Amino acid sequence: MSSTTEQFADLSATTLLRFATAGSVDDGKSTLVGRLLHDSKSVLTDQMEAVEAVSAQRGQEAPDLALLTDGLRAEREQGITIDVAYRYFATARRRFILADTPGHVQYTRNMVTGASTADLAVVLVDARNGVIEQTRRHAAVAALLRVPHVVLAVNKMDLVGYEESVFAAIAEEFTAYASDLGVPEITAIPISALAGDNVVEPSANMDWYGGPTVLEHLETVPVSHDLTACPARFPVQYVIRPQSAEHPDYRGYAGQIASGVLRVGEAVTVLPSGRTSTVVGIDALGESVDIAWAPQSVTLRLADDIDISRGDLIAPSASAPATTQDVEATVCHVADQPLSVGARVLIKHTTRTVKAIVKEIPSRLTLDDLSQHPDPGQLVANDIGRVVVRTAEPLALDAYADSRRTGSFLLIDPADGTTLAAGMAGESFASQAETTVQADEEGWDF
Repeated sequence: MSSTTEQFADLSATTLLRFATAGSVDDGKSTLVGRLLHDSKSVLTDQMEAVEAVSAQRGQEAPDLALLTDGLRAEREQGITIDVAYRYFATARRRFILADTPGHVQYTRNMVTGASTADLAVVLVDARNGVIEQTRRHAAVAALLRVPHVVLAVNKMDLVGYEESVFAAIAEEFTAYASDLGVPEITAIPISALAGDNVVEPSANMDWYGGPTVLEHLETVPVSHDLTACPARFPVQYVIRPQSAEHPDYRGYAGQIASGVLRVGEAVTVLPSGRTSTVVGIDALGESVDIAWAPQSVTLRLADDIDISRGDLIAPSASAPATTQDVEATVCHVADQPLSVGARVLIKHTTRTVKAIVKEIPSRLTLDDLSQHPDPGQLVANDIGRVVVRTAEPLALDAYADSRRTGSFLLIDPADGTTLAAGMAGESFASQAETTVQADEEGWDF
């Protein structure tokens, strides 16, 4: 047992960092990403040759590193980022998954997509312009999505003479704003993506700055979580019943552990039924183990024959979440068609999908100043607002603040399967307590 515990302790620390970048148009975000990939030697020779060829065709003397990320033809022609571009690279210290997201207001939904699974967000600011409305929007989205680490990259420092006072003023303003939103950790770094200052190599032009470069911070920022302190959540994906001569009575529940740790002998509750049992076996990679943790894919065996199917949630009885049919949440509307009060939708939470109705849209959030527009009636593409959804069957949701995995959900159009909105259960910002919306049960048909 001790060796298993030691193995768990070793593997609980991740070597993978997921991060997203965001910045206003012409802040140099794509150039920063290109510089990061180029200077960390993460660009293949043929990719670099293609960038050099396109740059030469445009009459540019030096390669335009922004072309390494702006892969769509429309992006290259307009010089802007339109879609989320994922890049995978690694250094000797860590592996990275980078989501390069657009900066335009009309692509807010794209930033939500890219940052929803990020451990860190890099927000770019043009040193000449300072903190602008779009910067505040990006900080607000990062706070809404509970991104634990935010890097403020003050770019184009070469165009302001590498002045420390310019950087200090921007860093102070942004840090105060993001802290009020509840962002737990903010790191400000002065850079020049075009010249390479403080991206991968320390800058000789800013000897007044003693902090890490962008890459150094990405390599060293702590992203491991104490999994033993997280309540275990196991959404059932599939029921395994071989009914073979070798395994005539085998019944296992397969899935991926969403959070926490499960152990043999632990008392568990199956939701939404509320039935209880005990874990008598855990099978992982064809072997029986005593302990398993997120994000492992395993098969659980329980002591009792309980009616369990895909979409049920198994959790320790001591820390099982409450079930509800009235979901209050913040959603980002991602579809072109509006989301209106009374709309019939499907809500997908982990492996469970149930019918639902949008009962209320209490407010729409204005990201410019974080004001709430009451009773908008509907949400359109890129809107972020509060909703109350009534589900046909109970759901076992955690607050998004407690678990980004089991506190999130999707609203889906039942007619064609289109994703309508991405939802986050519970309060909006970490620093704000939302007013409880009282549910009116009249008029519901389930």
